[in-house]
Amino acid sequence: MTSDYRPISCALYAQFEHWIIYRQKLRVVWYEPQRTNHLEQLKPMDLQTRNHEEFLIARRRSGETVELRLDRILRAEPI
Repeated sequence: MTSDYRPISCALYAQFEHWIIYRQKLRVVWYEPQRTNHLEQLKPMDLQTRNHEEFLIARRRSGETVELRLDRILRAEPI
């Protein structure tokens, strides 16, 4: 685990699970370590935990897979 990781709430984690189960496309805003913000339409596929950090595995419109650390997601809303 990196020292800056902050777990998200259980309620938000459950919301991501719901969106995955129902294959809900999302509009997601997140930032990268260099503080670059991103806004994309994604299809959430799975949640994973590695080294005590949680990640959303999602598919971009292009079909490319992206892994987002959950504490770096600023906003996610269904489309």
